[in-house]
Amino acid sequence: MTYSATASETYSYTTADVETVARRFTADLVMIAQSSGAITEAKAREYAHDVEALAKKGFLEKVDITLLSNFVEQRAVQYTVNTASGDLTMSRPGGVMWPRMANAYLRIILFYTDDYTPAEQQAMSGKLKINWGPTSDDISHATLKSAGNRDYASNAFGMQRKDFAS
Repeated sequence: MTYSATASETYSYTTADVETVARRFTADLVMIAQSSGAITEAKAREYAHDVEALAKKGFLEKVDITLLSNFVEQRAVQYTVNTASGDLTMSRPGGVMWPRMANAYLRIILFYTDDYTPAEQQAMSGKLKINWGPTSDDISHATLKSAGNRDYASNAFGMQRKDFAS
């Protein structure tokens, strides 16, 4: 399947481009899971599956992953989808070897495009592995400092990663 976005220029990407970028995202999430011990690798792959499935349909806007310990943010990454990513360069996954901490857990929040209507949500529900629900959690990461960036891109599809650390 080919997608396109139009601004002053037209950008095109394919399902294969989304899969290429999703592999980088998955590598990061598995690394976070393995290093922090906050979720299993199998659970990380379930989350990554849903991110890829939503991205392939054009429904994914952003992913926020936060490591919390005793309800306090320790690390975070935000991945913002960019469908006009001709200016992005492909980075290698990594830089997310997060520490093991007492009472640690990962909070993963997805943000959707306006195209993800209730009817589309219903159609996707059987294809997703995680039971996603609404949240009002603050993801400003005001207690963390910006700690770097990476871009994952293939043709016009990309994800821009922003890192936060304490």
